Amino acid sequence: MEDRIDKIKQQLQSQAYKLTPQREATVRVLLENEEDHLSAEDVFMLVKEKAPEIGLATVYRTLELLSELHIVEKINFGDGVARYDLRTDTSKHHHHHLICVQCGSMDEIREDWLGSLEEKLDKEFNFSVIDHRLDFHGICYRCREKNNSDGNRAN
Repeated sequence: MEDRIDKIKQQLQSQAYKLTPQREATVRVLLENEEDHLSAEDVFMLVKEKAPEIGLATVYRTLELLSELHIVEKINFGDGVARYDLRTDTSKHHHHHLICVQCGSMDEIREDWLGSLEEKLDKEFNFSVIDHRLDFHGICYRCREKNNSDGNRAN
């Protein structure tokens, strides 16, 4: 974790920003909950446990700054709530999401299935893709299993 914090500190410094204690607390919460797609309010509640003096406005400003600097990705899954994902160096592109329209769960696809499409865009349209995100909306396996078992009980 410390290596990632140092890297984020360098990214901030390269843009003339500092990793203040408030920003560091926010980054630590994002790192500790990387799989959870936290909203700003979620981040605030977790930051508040570590540093009670930090206000909601500070967390919002920090998340917006990190988003502007492409340290985090601000994501909206269609429910009106912005969520935040830390970007990583390990993959060229961000991961994709499977979003359940029944329960709201989100599962991730960490493979890049769009490489051949990007090559085609480059070749045919002279368009160089820097990043992409793909979200699938549907019914997750958990809800499908629940719906099937509920249907079986009704028969």
